[in-house]
Amino acid sequence: MNADQATAADAGSWPTYKRLLGYTRRYWAIGLVAFVGMLADGGGLALFTGLIKPMIDNLFAQKDPYLIFWMPIWIIAIFLVRSLGTFVSDYGISYIGRHVVQALQLEVFAAYLKLPAPYFGSEPSGQQISRITYTSEQVAAASSSAAKIAITDGFTVLAMLFVMLYYSPYLTLSLLVMVPAIALVATVVARRYRQISRRIQGSMGSVTGTVEESVGAHREVRVYGGQAHEAERFDQITRHTRRLNLKIAATNAASSSTVQLVAASALAALVFLGTRPQVLVSMTPGVFFAVLTAMGTMLPSLKRLTNVQANIQRGLSAAEDIFDVIDLPPERDAGTLELERSRGELHFVDVGLTYPRSHVPALQGVNLDCAPGTVTALVGRSGSGKSSLVSLLPRFNVPGTGRIVLDGEDCRSYTLASLRKQIAWVGQSVVLFNDTVANNIAYGELAGASEADIIAAAEAANAMEFISRMPHGIHTPIGQSGNLLSGGQRQRIAIARAILKNAPILVLDEATSALDTESERLIQQALTRLMKDRTTLVIAHRLSTVEGADQIAVMDQGRIVERGTHAELLALDGQYAALHRMQFHDAVAVAAGG
Repeated sequence: MNADQATAADAGSWPTYKRLLGYTRRYWAIGLVAFVGMLADGGGLALFTGLIKPMIDNLFAQKDPYLIFWMPIWIIAIFLVRSLGTFVSDYGISYIGRHVVQALQLEVFAAYLKLPAPYFGSEPSGQQISRITYTSEQVAAASSSAAKIAITDGFTVLAMLFVMLYYSPYLTLSLLVMVPAIALVATVVARRYRQISRRIQGSMGSVTGTVEESVGAHREVRVYGGQAHEAERFDQITRHTRRLNLKIAATNAASSSTVQLVAASALAALVFLGTRPQVLVSMTPGVFFAVLTAMGTMLPSLKRLTNVQANIQRGLSAAEDIFDVIDLPPERDAGTLELERSRGELHFVDVGLTYPRSHVPALQGVNLDCAPGTVTALVGRSGSGKSSLVSLLPRFNVPGTGRIVLDGEDCRSYTLASLRKQIAWVGQSVVLFNDTVANNIAYGELAGASEADIIAAAEAANAMEFISRMPHGIHTPIGQSGNLLSGGQRQRIAIARAILKNAPILVLDEATSALDTESERLIQQALTRLMKDRTTLVIAHRLSTVEGADQIAVMDQGRIVERGTHAELLALDGQYAALHRMQFHDAVAVAAGG
């Protein structure tokens, strides 16, 4: 980062901090009480320092009986007020800080729920998780602890300066040695902290992402002997994070030692000025020690004020990262029509799609008509565009060319919420949540379903045969991602969810792949019930599962190259027939041998 960039970054700090402070407005009363507590903390210390002169000159030198009685009481009273001020300010600032962090976490999470689907492929999931866990916590440093240090120690420095000026403006000249040097140190340190803090945010996202990947793929890591590789990868990332944090520590140490050296020079100047022959004649020991103590008390406050830049800059960098996500435009919804219940009449008209940062079209010139209540199967090699095509239906992606017509209207004319209510989705990668069976079936907008409806959906999905054996039936927790269930059981829960939704359009994305024969039979039965009277799009690699489809569309390189029934496509002797021969080669050979 060059000097111009650093200056621009510093200039951009205030809008971020101002926006961050906006989150504290509703807690202004608590903030006011905390502010008074900070003033009591710093002011009490200054008041005690001011008592040093009468203690030395009047209490010990003149043995004033009035001070002998009252001085201990005054000291206890001062530190009682300071203690109360410290408690009020610490708790009040922490209260505000935690509420600010929670508000930011809620806003980021809400933004994630509304961002368009392509966003989640543009950034590692570890970075997205780290933003809510680690990055938001860094904001607490800027909004709470750093603010407390800045106010309390800033006021302490001003109060001590007042004590010094009150007792001896002459000796206060020694501060001229200290102020310019400390201001220079603070400016240099702030720029360096800002530069490093931004890099730390990214490195923590890498740490989170690596852990998430390794934990999620723990079976593959063990089976393929990847422990050493994963350990090395994690070591490299944490080493990089360690280096960045050590740079922060080095900057802290350098600034502390510099401030200490400058302060020592100022103290030396104070002693030099206070020991001039003409000064010694007129100055009492109490005045000298009061000024000396005031300057000595300034030192830790000045060190903390210099080092607080680390927390402030780290918090501001974190806040900028969070605000960048909060400010991203949500999923676009220009639709105005409310679709109550679709007839399921679906047409893909000359549809094309090219993903961001890709020059190769995923779909080009796709035309496909799906009559209400019919089953359309999409088959073809991996990467042929099947999943891309069905992702356009709920508008996870928007066609670059062409349009999708549902019940005579362009899909983009419908509001997103009403369009998605028409679609049930069962995928190969079943998504379940760390909740009960019932809450996974009656998820989201289905949450108001009765227990009888949930059980009926589970029975239709052939899921009750294993649910009934669970300790608490449909109220049994199934673990994170449903990891207490087998693959076939998870799939049937997903089918039960789709049955309960009772949507007129159904998308099945490899819903029976990688299952044992018994599970596949049960699931196929459930799917047959589910597909009845619904417009269904089925993505399948195993052709045996789609032989009964009303039409089969064969896709290749983003185009539909063949279309027809199973018998028609076999008679055509094209790509579908070749795929069929490949999959049923053994069966055909056995039949030919017989």
